[in-house]
Amino acid sequence: MIGLRGHHLLCLLGYRGMGYSPAFCENMTTVYEQLRTEPETMIRVVLGPDDLCAEFPKDEVAHCENRTVYQRDAEIVAKLGLEVGMELTWSSICGQVALEVKPTDISNLCATCRWEPYGVCAEGVRIVGEGGALPPVPRK
Repeated sequence: MIGLRGHHLLCLLGYRGMGYSPAFCENMTTVYEQLRTEPETMIRVVLGPDDLCAEFPKDEVAHCENRTVYQRDAEIVAKLGLEVGMELTWSSICGQVALEVKPTDISNLCATCRWEPYGVCAEGVRIVGEGGALPPVPRK
């Protein structure tokens, strides 16, 4: 079971190997590739820091507990029709994304995110919405 906070449900769709540090990227790549190749993996929607936050660099100012991040989590969980504490498969979450989120929603839901301008999360939402498969993480 992987614990994920609200906004990470969408972040993972756009993950393409970018992150805050090598350790963070290694952890996120491991989670992403597991979900990509094993879509029946169980996810628990959590409130606050999750299994991805666990590898946020200790020498950077963490945003994991910021009010704005909690707000983004709540907006995304609500948009997907989910609730904190729910346990469901990654494929079910992707199904909810396909039903409830459009690529253009990312610019509103994630307006303050430093990764939003890259367009990868909107691309991930588009891929899932079209029933496509997320790509492997690019090798550097």
